[in-house]
Amino acid sequence: MAFREIERKFLVAGDFRGEVSGASRIIQGFLSSAPGRTVRVRLRDDKGYLTVKGPAQGLTRFEWEKEIPAAEAEQLLQFCEPGAIDKTRHLVPAADGHVWEVDEFHGDNAGLVVAEIELGSEDEPFDRPAWLGAEVTGDRRYYNSSLTHCPYKDW
Repeated sequence: MAFREIERKFLVAGDFRGEVSGASRIIQGFLSSAPGRTVRVRLRDDKGYLTVKGPAQGLTRFEWEKEIPAAEAEQLLQFCEPGAIDKTRHLVPAADGHVWEVDEFHGDNAGLVVAEIELGSEDEPFDRPAWLGAEVTGDRRYYNSSLTHCPYKDW
């Protein structure tokens, strides 16, 4: 089943922690990190996921995701390209009904904190919290697949 993903990504420039409603630890790797056709394996707490993402057209791109057993995700992670992503995802509800996903990276990407918001359309309005910094939507350096090859510590 195909899905559309419309998201915008921003750097975090302030303290969001007082607004967090939940958090998860995420370990992920890429079976393929080729631009326009990434295949990701993710372990999020005690659940596994396999995700295929297509090329972006504006802010929209194809995304297909399927939950898989955690044990299968752990096995698949062993076959991923070098450079796994390790991050904590904080969920921050917004007054307008959206939920910000704030990713705090660890390991080679420590110090990088980005916030993403998923939208129903490319022109959908949303509230910008005070802790939100510069927009980096479309900047490939901030794609998780890019951070596996060129981690934040090397910038």
